[in-house]
Order: sequence, then structure tokens, then C-alpha cells
Amino acid sequence: MRHEKAGRLLELARLLASTSEGLTLDEMAERLGVGRRTAERMRDAVRDVFPQLEEVDDPPTRRFRIPAGLDGLFQAPTAEELAALRAAADAFAQQGAQVRAGALRSLEQKVLSATRAAARRRLAPDLEALLQAETIAVQAGPRPFEDETVLAKVREALLSMQRLSFRYEGGSTPGRMREVTPFGVLFGRSNYLVAAEDAATGPRNWRLDRIHDIAVTGQPGAKPEEFSLQAYADESFGIYQDDTEDVVLRVTREGAEDALRWRFHANQSVAPQPDGGVIVRFRASGMRELAWHLFTWGDKVGIVAPQALRDMMVQEIEVARRAHTSGTVAPAS
Repeated sequence: MRHEKAGRLLELARLLASTSEGLTLDEMAERLGVGRRTAERMRDAVRDVFPQLEEVDDPPTRRFRIPAGLDGLFQAPTAEELAALRAAADAFAQQGAQVRAGALRSLEQKVLSATRAAARRRLAPDLEALLQAETIAVQAGPRPFEDETVLAKVREALLSMQRLSFRYEGGSTPGRMREVTPFGVLFGRSNYLVAAEDAATGPRNWRLDRIHDIAVTGQPGAKPEEFSLQAYADESFGIYQDDTEDVVLRVTREGAEDALRWRFHANQSVAPQPDGGVIVRFRASGMRELAWHLFTWGDKVGIVAPQALRDMMVQEIEVARRAHTSGTVAPAS
């Protein structure tokens, strides 16, 4: 058997060992990027090596899983995997996300401690070489706030489906005590708790760095079953939530190559034009953040719609123009 085939079978075995509910043949085919018949043959080959593979009835189909996991012999990490884990931890640390950086570094230590000594010795030279050869370019922007106590209380409330109380130093009445039902956390340039004070008002974003004296109340508070945090995040270009608009952008021929590689929105469509430019369409809220971003494209992007975004862009340009032509900016000494 060729090494590539053995590697694919081991990959499938790992997938089947990492799921508690099991995978259908169609799910195996999708994960591995093969046809259903190929996935069926691979499943049979895995069963020959791992006879503990079991079938779970899930009408109208069947699922397959390896319930007891795999022996450590089959689970040794590669140098590339460990380097990627270290890079992710370093990226979080550079962004100021120390809590998540610490979690990944702890995971790295657990993986290494569970790896056999001989495998660790083989990995060490390649891992060191990769870590010295790859680094992360630091980008300008705000450092997201991550307080271990705040995040711990938020996660406790989410897992136990209880309400949270805290003093919020933001909004129209800073310092007021709030009690909310947590829906989730949005991590990004700034970190936000998504939560609702009551069912009538619906969810809103609360900046984590403005939350103080946080506590889990003990009162039941579960998000609605139909709520999807990903769908909620996808409604906005960034973090700000306001009226949802149908956005149409025309990118010039000079910016088309960059636009074809750029994701303006999770649900965008991009259509090449006869003149070499492209039209980008998506539906989102957060027009102010979108206007700020479009500044970076200069004259390569024009706003076709909505008019509200065009007006906001003109307004932001005028604010910047006044700030730099009014003489209020003192020259450097």
C-alpha cells in the first residue's frame, strides 16, 4: 500500500475516533474530498485495521465511529501541526488575547507530554527549524480586552444557561447594573458579549472591557433555540449592528485582482465585469465600519448602493478633511 493511501486511511480513522455521534458515508466523503464509493472502500479498510469500529443506526442512514479512540502510536503530532499550534498561540498573545493564548500553550504542553519520548526527539529538530523560519506580521489595530475573570464568568453562565449581572461602564447610563441572558461572545478587533436584557429587546453587544463586578445570578437564562451566533455575526460587516442594507460595490480593473482574493462579507457574491472590474454584492449592517474599511481601497472601489453608505462615506471624508485642513493639528516639534 502506498504511503499516501495509508495516510488517508489513518486520517479517516482519526476522524472516526474524534466524534461521539459518528459519521455517515456522505460525511466521510465530504471531509476527505472523495466520492461516496471511495469513502465506502476506505471505511471497510479501516474496519480491517480497527475491528472496534461500530455502526450506529440513525434512520434513514447509519453512522460509524471508533468509540474508544486510537492508541497513542497512531496519534503522534507532526512538526507542522505543533508549529501551527505555537503560531496560533503567539498570534493571540500579540493581539492581547492572553487567555486564549494561555489555553493553546497549555494544550501544546499536554500534547507534548502525551507524545512518546522517541517521537518528541524526532520532532524537536524540525519543530525548532519551523519556529525560527516562520513568524507573524503584527498589524496595527486595537488590542482586544481579555480578562480571565470576566471570560470565566461569561462561559460559566453560557454552559449553565444562567443569567449574568454586571456593572456596565458604557451606553447612555454608564455605571448602571445590568442583568442579561448571555447568547455568546464575539472575538475580533474588540471583544463583545452578545446578550439580551429581556426577550422583547433582543440581543445587543456589550464590550467586555466595560463590564465590571460580573456575577452569575443563578437565575435561568438560555438563549432562544433558533438563535445562531454565526448568523448574528454575519448580519454585520464588523461588530456594529444597525439597519441591514443591500450593498453593491464596483471595483475598478486596477483593484479587481485584490477584490477577487478579498472577503468583504461571509455571504458575498463577486461578478467579473466586461471592463475588467468586478461587482461585489452582499447584505449586511454596520455601514460605518464598512465606510472605514473602504477608505483603505482608495479610488479602486466605488459605492453603487446603498445611498446611506455613500452619504456616510462622504461624511467621514469631510470629517477627516476638516481635521487636517483646519489648522488644529499642531506641527511636530
